[in-house]
Amino acid sequence: MTSAVEAAVREFALGRPVVVTDHPDREDEGDLIVAGVHATPEVIAFMMRECRGLICAPMLPDRAARLDLPLMVERNTELLRTAFTVSVDAASGATTGISASDRSRAVAVLCDPDATAGDLVRPGHMFPLIADVGGVVARPGHTEAAIDLARLAGLPPVGVICEIAGDDGEMLRGESLRAFCQAHGLVQVSIDEMIDALTSGAIAPPQVSSAY
Repeated sequence: MTSAVEAAVREFALGRPVVVTDHPDREDEGDLIVAGVHATPEVIAFMMRECRGLICAPMLPDRAARLDLPLMVERNTELLRTAFTVSVDAASGATTGISASDRSRAVAVLCDPDATAGDLVRPGHMFPLIADVGGVVARPGHTEAAIDLARLAGLPPVGVICEIAGDDGEMLRGESLRAFCQAHGLVQVSIDEMIDALTSGAIAPPQVSSAY
């Protein structure tokens, strides 16, 4: 449904996180996703407290190369071949790297078009992910959804994502995930809806910022 995608893009542009679900035959999970430039300490703290998943930072291959972020492993045997790079912390303006403010600082470096490899230390507590340049149409994952939402919103193509789990540590799905969204006033959109909107021409294909 195009309206759901448009609502998610509007929220993204305003700096609000959204919940993105993938196909039931894939992970069947919901991730809280926010644009990297809007990943404030408060948003990171919400992810830590309410979502409970691994906090990662999707970006495009050129950005990872510019910051000298090689893949975590040469031979990726993970089920969905998620392209983790080495983990990072900010080289300055942070303490141990684990706090919400420290992780927000690391994301700020990842988003900064003037940042260099020396502005990061490795390993760290933020986990960059390399997205497929073709976005969700090429690979229907949360990594690519973060990039497409940022580009559609006219923001730098760096995101922050976190899987959403319940009090019991298991992933929220279906009605429990919808209840989570309602409780926190979050817009929910599926990757399938994003693909449909992009391939049908209902939404213009996202553009890549020249700074990245």
